[in-house]
Amino acid sequence: MEPAEGPGALGFHGDEEIIEVVELGPPEPDDLADEMEDVDFDDEGAEEPDAEGWETEENDEGVEDGMEAQDDSEVTFSLHSASVFCVSLDPKTNTLAVTGGEDDKAFVWRVSDGELLFECSGHKDSVTCAGFSHDSVFVATGDMSGLIKVWRVDTKEEVWSFEVGDLEWMEWHPQAHVLLAGTADGNSWMWKIPSGDCKTFQGPACPATCGRILPDGKRAVVGYEDGTMRIWDLKQGTSLHVLKGQDGHQDPLTCVASNQDGSLIMTGSVDCHAKLVNSSTGKVVCVFKMESMDPKAPASEGEEAESNSVESLGFCNVMPLAAVGYLDGTLAIYDLSTQSLRHKCQHESGIVQLLWEESSAVVYTCSLDGAVRLWDARSGKMISEYRGHSAEILDFAVNKDASIVVTTSGDHQAKVFCVQRPDR
Repeated sequence: MEPAEGPGALGFHGDEEIIEVVELGPPEPDDLADEMEDVDFDDEGAEEPDAEGWETEENDEGVEDGMEAQDDSEVTFSLHSASVFCVSLDPKTNTLAVTGGEDDKAFVWRVSDGELLFECSGHKDSVTCAGFSHDSVFVATGDMSGLIKVWRVDTKEEVWSFEVGDLEWMEWHPQAHVLLAGTADGNSWMWKIPSGDCKTFQGPACPATCGRILPDGKRAVVGYEDGTMRIWDLKQGTSLHVLKGQDGHQDPLTCVASNQDGSLIMTGSVDCHAKLVNSSTGKVVCVFKMESMDPKAPASEGEEAESNSVESLGFCNVMPLAAVGYLDGTLAIYDLSTQSLRHKCQHESGIVQLLWEESSAVVYTCSLDGAVRLWDARSGKMISEYRGHSAEILDFAVNKDASIVVTTSGDHQAKVFCVQRPDR
């Protein structure tokens, strides 16, 4: 869910001087290390999070009228004073979270007990993007006006900042200290951190609404408001494939995802279609659209037409399955081998985001009714449900071993839920 435009957003539109171009080579560690100089490509061992130190909180305060006071969470982080828009976990240890909110603040804090490590200060608009680098050395925060800051986690010091146009999305490279971001002027920006070497990828003259670096680290897929999608070569700065017209979407793209080896891309849009694309050829493999999603009859006067769109999507790592979450509350599980609908799982209200477990066919959803749900994609049945927020959940993250979920909400809080299941 995109927050409303904040007041006083600064409009820098690509007039900055472009510094030396960074060359992203093939992802062999030696080549990359040579080209990226001091970038570190250690194999990332997933350290298990510390299971001790959970503090159960009895916290029924702040529950709005009409919302139940049930709280299944283990830890509540409540330093934000407005809606909390985004959360990420540090990939190396999964012990730290970063959250950003409508209060123009971002915080790095400890998941086990909610203890604040440091505030990422200096933002002047809602912080809508936040994330750790692949090795958890850096954390980046970005606000709606386009101010992006990077901090070194161990020293808690700001090491880099830059101002772009209104920020739409931001993501770290999976193997390097390189940051990619998309802006409302249609550009995608790439920086080497902390040197700031910069490259831009010029899209159509409309917002770059979503983006994702593919697992090979050489390419990125970017979706745009005009319904087009481009696959970019990050080293050459050229677009390898452009999907537009019938191959593209009829409405703005809302989300993109890739499977584990990057061979398949899926795009989601306000037009309620999800398209499966071969990333090598740029060809659409199939289009997933649900029977119930045909255009509805026009609303009578005084009534609002029911709106629907694809809000989130993702691939299962262990089975040929993909999940698509819709604003009307439908979670659709598609079988990629037969390109058919396998299950429809209904929610009480709109799905905000979905995530798959890394090593099982379990998909997690968070929704506007304030609940996190776990679904078995093989059976289509709900495994469990967790509540604790008094408003909609706006973002969430799952740790590597799928034992905890961290959520952020319009109730100004972030919460940690322990979701270990008896069948493990």
